[in-house]
Amino acid sequence: MEDWNTIIEPFRIKAVEPLRFTTSSEREEALRRTGFNLFGLRSDEVLIDLLTDSGTGAMSAQQWAALMRGDESYSGSSSYERFAKAVQGLTGLEHVIPVHQGRAAERILFAETVSSGSVVPNNTHFDTTRANIEHDGGIALDLPCPEATDTQSEAPFKGNMDIGALEAVLEEHKGRVPMVFLTVTNNSIGGQPVSMRNLRAVRKVCDRHGVPLFLDAARFAENSWFIIQREPEHSESSPLDVARELFSYADGVTMSAKKDGLANIGGFLAVNDDELAARCSALLILTEGFPTYGGLAGRDLEAIAVGLQEVLEPDYLRYRVRTSEYLADRCRELNVPTVRPPGGHAVYLDAGALLPHLSRNQFPAQALAVELYRVGGVRSVEVGSVMFGEAAQHELVRLALPRRVYTQSHIDYVGEVIASVSEQRFAISGFQIVHEPKYLRHFTARFAPEA
Repeated sequence: MEDWNTIIEPFRIKAVEPLRFTTSSEREEALRRTGFNLFGLRSDEVLIDLLTDSGTGAMSAQQWAALMRGDESYSGSSSYERFAKAVQGLTGLEHVIPVHQGRAAERILFAETVSSGSVVPNNTHFDTTRANIEHDGGIALDLPCPEATDTQSEAPFKGNMDIGALEAVLEEHKGRVPMVFLTVTNNSIGGQPVSMRNLRAVRKVCDRHGVPLFLDAARFAENSWFIIQREPEHSESSPLDVARELFSYADGVTMSAKKDGLANIGGFLAVNDDELAARCSALLILTEGFPTYGGLAGRDLEAIAVGLQEVLEPDYLRYRVRTSEYLADRCRELNVPTVRPPGGHAVYLDAGALLPHLSRNQFPAQALAVELYRVGGVRSVEVGSVMFGEAAQHELVRLALPRRVYTQSHIDYVGEVIASVSEQRFAISGFQIVHEPKYLRHFTARFAPEA
């Protein structure tokens, strides 16, 4: 189709959900009630919800139709057979273990492979991956490529792993590395993609050291689209062909199907290793359920099976990536710094650069996220020192775009809110944490504004 300036969503709207408009006083009261933690807000207190793209998307008519085929048998479900066939056809991996979401796959995998002193390198671990490794006594190492340190660089594959650093880690910690992980796309570095060339190089290093390679493939389709757009070798390839090659370099995959599975719940762990699969399946039964449902209803397995096909449609991926580019371009017009180039699932505001008067220990990204809600009812999430502590490389606010939910006018409104907040940015004050849990503090921490 010809190129036009207007973003036309490649779908028609079949059902609608009303939005509730709040007053400034209602939003202020909500912030104080929740200790200025946006995770604590009720959904009807939020106008535009960009907290996460995980499980917040809209399902297609075909997915809704597939729900009616759901086989809710406790064991031997035909829905599982269709689900497993879809995953196997995409990944080429033999053993498919369903789970209720991605972090459950991480928990099961690491419980069977990570012990005290284990070292797990990644391009960059996201929050639950790091927390599950550390919970089992392991050390989660981030090895981003050098280009990732510059948020304004237009380098096409800033999600890549530093190959030299990986070599050094595997030499230094020989015998202590149960696996190498690659997160595609790299969520913590602004949703940046990993190139096929980098993936091949990581595979070669792993082979030399006899260490398996796993992918966190929550956004594999978006990563595949970026490879088509930015790696000349693959410019004529289909998203399905690129995705299959991407998975061909992996010994195993964890995935939250709440992202590029286009479903509201679910995920999987897939491996080729028979013995590892048996151990993980045994642990699955202990906490998630029988291996043919893994804590999911049969109807959810059906929805994921369809979603894994729909997510690779070129028209969908073109619209998906163009939407984040559109919002990022608006931010650039406003001189609001974002991580460049924009990722596929979100726009990341560089709060450290936008609020230079706030130090790291004043949590500038949390302050900016709170202000976006206070001014316009837009919920986002801090991806910085609150989420990652000392491991944080940047102070970012993620505006995650739910799949097939918002139209261009909704995104235009978000741009207006960002403009308003930017105009008064030097009046924004920092925060201090007054309560935090031991793990994943950003979900339930409470904050107090500085005087």
